[in-house]
Order: sequence, then structure tokens, then C-alpha cells
Amino acid sequence: MRITGKVIGVSLLAVTAGCGTLGSLNPFKEKDKNPPAKLVDLKSPIPARIVWKHSTGKAGLYVFAPALADNSLFVADADGNVERLDAATGKPQWRVKAGTNLTAGVGSNGKVVAVGGTKGQVVAFDGATGSRLWKVQASSEVLSAPAVSDELVIVRSMDNKITAYDSKTGERKWFIQRTTPPLTLRNAPGLVVAAPNVYIAQPAGRLLALALSNGVPRFEVPVAEPRGATELERVSDIGGNPVVLGSDICAVTYQGKVGCFDLQTGVPRWTKETSSDVGVAVDQRFVFVADDKGHVAAYGRDGGASAWKNDTLSNRVLSTPVSYGRVVAVGDYQGYVHLLSREDGAMLGRVQIDSSAIKAAPLVSGSNMVFQTQNGTVAAVAVE
Repeated sequence: MRITGKVIGVSLLAVTAGCGTLGSLNPFKEKDKNPPAKLVDLKSPIPARIVWKHSTGKAGLYVFAPALADNSLFVADADGNVERLDAATGKPQWRVKAGTNLTAGVGSNGKVVAVGGTKGQVVAFDGATGSRLWKVQASSEVLSAPAVSDELVIVRSMDNKITAYDSKTGERKWFIQRTTPPLTLRNAPGLVVAAPNVYIAQPAGRLLALALSNGVPRFEVPVAEPRGATELERVSDIGGNPVVLGSDICAVTYQGKVGCFDLQTGVPRWTKETSSDVGVAVDQRFVFVADDKGHVAAYGRDGGASAWKNDTLSNRVLSTPVSYGRVVAVGDYQGYVHLLSREDGAMLGRVQIDSSAIKAAPLVSGSNMVFQTQNGTVAAVAVE
């Protein structure tokens, strides 16, 4: 976890507050107290295989998640490489240089591909050819992948300014500035487009909906309220991307709650106590959470009833889950993908992509799951 100025990074990094240093909060530092769970042999693991692998550059201190659009995957790395891959085979279709080191990506609707640079640059490319469309300067560092609609590229910068740019020209169309609490997670709180709105994960556990047309707020609701006597205890930012499915939008906060809300009004459908900085997965029946202790839990999408919890991956620093057929999968700090039963959480199998952490949110592409590791391996995994 890292706090830089007013920002905390939930990762294995240094921690500073203001001008002082609080030291490292590496979860493996107190090895006798909270060691990562050891992996045990599985008696009859389900068949799982890596369908294809592709190597892009390393993520460094940042997190780069693949984007899926038009049967293609768009990936990026910290050195500024941006690529389009065939989703079925992993074969590159184009590869370009952004002209700057990158801190965020990738956002794409297939037609436009957008990434964020180290000094707040936002660069957009043509999805079909990889040719650069435009480059603009955001107000501060960009850690969240831009959200791309048919007409706009929406960016949230670390000063909590949300700006919409014309997707074809880069012209600024609207912006809105939100306040930030004294301390926030240095993670990548997500944005998701579900017309006619864009939904933005906010510090202090709030979910914000803005009209795509002009940036006017539609609603702002707390997923969780900050609690505690100190500013550190009161950190309750939304982790990862909010997820839209049907008429629901679901999200989870650090030191707070997981919950689902009405997509149009923000009225809460349900909330439950938990703590996660990596986001949720949602399917027709369940909402899945990997919490900050390495436990994976499922809640009923209709009402939030606890369905199951698996604690066999304690302290293995898990990724956002992904729901895939009969399994729910999570990545860990050693590059393993763990396959749990969607119905009862039982451990069914695992496969290792490489030896580096899987921090980026995975996705489902056709009959495969796609993961990207911190060392830059993009891999498609299938379960027989």
C-alpha cells in the first residue's frame, strides 16, 4: 500500500503521507503473522489450459488491463507500447508507440483506443489501423483507463477531475471537478459507460453518474460511508470498475461495503460489509468479491444474501474475479489463476501464466478468459 501526498497505493509499494514516510505495508513483511496461504495439491483438478500467450511490455508500478471490442483485444504497457491482438489467437494485428511512458489503459470501443501517460497525457489511436488520432494534456496524472463511448473519451485524473474529449478530434467537450478527502487509494478507480450515462468510482466510497451529453450529475450515492477515528481508517474508496448488468450497477469499497444500485436512480438494492480494492464480478445470479484478506465470496445478486466464502487463498493478493461458465476465477501475486466453483466456492483447479502478479481485471472473450500479468504476459485460459 502506498500513500503519496494525499494518495494511498494499494500495492506492494512504499507508503508516505504528506511529507512524512509511514513505511512499507507489504502484506508479507510480517511473515509469521500473515503469510500467504500455501497452495496444496488438488486431487482431481478440472482440465484447464492456456490457449495462447502473447508478451507485451511490463506494467512497472502501474496496472494495465486488456480491453475487448470487435473480437480484438487492446493491450498496453508502461514503456508506451499499444497493441491490437486477435482475441481468438493472440496474434498481433498492429503495434504502435504512444510516444510517452504510460500509466493507464486501455479504453476502447473498437473504433478508438485511448491510454494515459505519465504526465497526464491522453493519447487516442484509430482502432482499425493504430494510427494516432490526437494527444491532449489532462489536468494531472491518469491512473484509470479512459472510458470510450461512440462520441467521447472520458478521463478521470488523480485530482478527481473528470473530462470528456471528442473521440475523433480530442476537443474538450465538458469537465467536472470533484473534491477529494485527505487520503485516497492510489489505485485505478474505474469508469464505465452505459448510455446515456458514464459511471465513475469516486474516493470516499461514492458512485457518481454523469450525463454523457453534458457532464451534468444524474446522481451520486455512497456505496459505503467513511468510518474511523483517523484519516487512514476512514479511507473507503471504491476499488476497480463498477459493473453494469441489466438494470443494476454494482461496486465494492475498501474498508466498507459491496452493493448493487439501480442503474438509473442510484437507489440502493442492497449492501453488505466487506473490504476490497480490486472490484467486483457480476453475473445473472451472483456478485463476486475478492477481499483484501485474500478471501473470495459470492453474494446473491438479488438481495445480497451470502452464498459462499472461500478462505484458502488468504493473503495471496488476489485480482478482480471473473465469472466464466461453471467457475469463478481470480489471479494472484505469483501469476496463478485459481478456478473456484461458481455454485459453492470449492477449489477446482489452477493454472500459472507466469511468475509475476496478476493485478489487472480479467475478462471473458468468447470461450476464453484473458489475463494480463505485471511482467506483460497476456494469456487466454480455457476450462474444458
